[in-house]
Amino acid sequence: MTDVMNATFANSLGDVETVIRAVYKQVLGNPHMMESERLVVAESKLANGEISVREFVKIVAKSDFYRDRYFSSCAPYRFVELNFLHLLGRAPQDQREVSEHIVRCVAEGYDAEIDSFIDSDEYQVAFGENTVPFYRGKDSAANSKQVGYNHMFALDRGAAQVDSAVQSSQLVFAVATNSATKINPSTATVIGSGTEKRFKILVSGSNFENKPSATTTEYVVSANRMTSQIQAIGRASGKILSIKAV
Repeated sequence: MTDVMNATFANSLGDVETVIRAVYKQVLGNPHMMESERLVVAESKLANGEISVREFVKIVAKSDFYRDRYFSSCAPYRFVELNFLHLLGRAPQDQREVSEHIVRCVAEGYDAEIDSFIDSDEYQVAFGENTVPFYRGKDSAANSKQVGYNHMFALDRGAAQVDSAVQSSQLVFAVATNSATKINPSTATVIGSGTEKRFKILVSGSNFENKPSATTTEYVVSANRMTSQIQAIGRASGKILSIKAV
């Protein structure tokens, strides 16, 4: 294929380099990447046919480059929505999808969260073993709900976008309210007015706020406090069971 973002592996030096560039651009969010930051061992394995494109995508997504920019530096909600964009080529459909991945990331860890995308049936159907993931969220086939199509426009800001430049969620309000367009809290919400979107976080096994570890606790927090609440629960060794909009 001539489109780099839709590149499919073929066994020639030029084709391999095209695929490598396409994976870095898609998975890493169109970054500025120095030669010293390239994953030369994984690139060599791909060129030698030792790993598939899908396996190379997984290595890139688990790299320090990706982790530092999207896991360590971004809010949890942003990390998850960018995983959907980078690895499945679409926006999350609803709050259930986002909550499921936040819970998995907290409970099972970073690698398990990445694996859940790349090892999924959806990934295999969409890209198989040897096609680089690409943005497909504006196609009806990628969206089980109409709002998913609209959500994609909040994430995909064009060919010049660098995803690491935005560290806060672009979809937290739209996904929580099942809205077709992004809700801007500065105009649609007055903090403390009672109309701000809230989330219920169900936690077990936590000593947070001196509660016994055997208890199950619910925390109801506003959207703008959700990241700090998740981080506090993590520091207290709590296990997040679910996150739901209320």
